[in-house]
Amino acid sequence: MAVIRDIEVVVLDVLGTLVDEPGGLRAGIREAVPASDEARVDELLALWQGHGERERRRIAQGERAYVNSSVLDAEAAQLVAARAGCTHPSTVARLATAGQRLPPWHDSVAGLERLSRWFPVFGLSNAAHAALPRLNAHAGLRWHQALSAETVRAYKPAPEVYRLALGAAGCAPDRVLMVAAHAWDLRGAQATGMRTAYVHRPVGEPPTSRDIFDGRFGGLAELVTALTAP
Repeated sequence: MAVIRDIEVVVLDVLGTLVDEPGGLRAGIREAVPASDEARVDELLALWQGHGERERRRIAQGERAYVNSSVLDAEAAQLVAARAGCTHPSTVARLATAGQRLPPWHDSVAGLERLSRWFPVFGLSNAAHAALPRLNAHAGLRWHQALSAETVRAYKPAPEVYRLALGAAGCAPDRVLMVAAHAWDLRGAQATGMRTAYVHRPVGEPPTSRDIFDGRFGGLAELVTALTAP
């Protein structure tokens, strides 16, 4: 296992890395459309995720003015409800907040607690200012600081999002470790000089053979060991 030295601050992605975003959205869709079978739920989830990916890409390319993740979730919920034939306003409104009720992975809460004994630990998320505390509270995630990309009106992997974390860390970029289950996220962090560690999750994007990160780990327990080994 890799040992990672000379780190002062640990920054972790939230969506997909510490919480199961697809699993939580599936649960929200099942609640809103209880008669749906698994194939139907998968179809509606793909519609939701496709909308978010497309609109974040349009924002990054300057084709749409920035809107936060809560706006995108509300739009996605409207699309899913229309496709499913769901018209009750309160059901659609609750579905729009499904992204705030995402379950943590089995090792997320304990892993954060262990990391926080050794380092300042920050969350860095594309989730909106208002959504992020609710997401953290639902999943039981405890941080020294949770940072929303909404502060810089951009979405990862835009460099200004990682610079937000570096500004909060208050130390050299090569003393800050970015942890994520998405190789694209780590590549964005690398471009700003941050150190990087990949943690495997079932819903993440694994590294390619061309990616060179400081470590690749099967879970948070392995990461903590790599950071605290004598």
